[in-house]
Amino acid sequence: MSGAAPDSGAERGQGERAADARAIASSAGPIRTGRRPGRSGAKEAILEAARARFADAGFDKTSIRAIAGDAGVDPALVHHYFGTKQQLFAAVVEFPVDPEIILRAMDSAPLDQLGEILVRTAVSIWDSPEGAGVIAVVRSFLGGSGPELTRTFLMEVVLERIRSRIATADDDGRVRANLAASQMVGVLVARKIAMLEPMASLPLPQVVALVGPTVQHYLTGELGTDLAVPLAVQDSEN
Repeated sequence: MSGAAPDSGAERGQGERAADARAIASSAGPIRTGRRPGRSGAKEAILEAARARFADAGFDKTSIRAIAGDAGVDPALVHHYFGTKQQLFAAVVEFPVDPEIILRAMDSAPLDQLGEILVRTAVSIWDSPEGAGVIAVVRSFLGGSGPELTRTFLMEVVLERIRSRIATADDDGRVRANLAASQMVGVLVARKIAMLEPMASLPLPQVVALVGPTVQHYLTGELGTDLAVPLAVQDSEN
């Protein structure tokens, strides 16, 4: 089209460097000597540093500042490239969907509708074009070939957000969150991996209507048993 700017590699490179500079300029405090915020390969260096940190310390004990220090960049550049710590973790494990889609839905859902909204959000993602990537991750995880970081991502990011919504003074929500997860994994396997009919072809509203109440019961209903996690299990997770 006449008058359109050429899409040259040089201009893209200049645009990326300018974006890096803007991100760093907006951060508080002076840039420390030795930082390399705009250097070539910064994005890869951040991913490598994050992968090592998450593997060594887990999600909760890893900070964006520590990752930035290991990568030799300013923390603002980490946020510029990857957004939140959850989104950075998703990039590390190559999770094909932005986790904030699920996390925001969990944060905003009324507690008495959490099961319904979890099912609706998850199944909508599985049925979307991006769903194939999610299913590939789950296949490798179920087959035992998925990386340990994938398990950490699911447990410490996704399930932890759900657990924190339902936790009470008498019940930390860990057993409930795992029960809900087991139900969701069963639906995913039946609908997308084993392709069991009629589950594989049920419309989304029907899946939500059938599965949502069960997930809600696991999350907030009366389960009729002691939900305390055995000490042996707690020790194995620490």
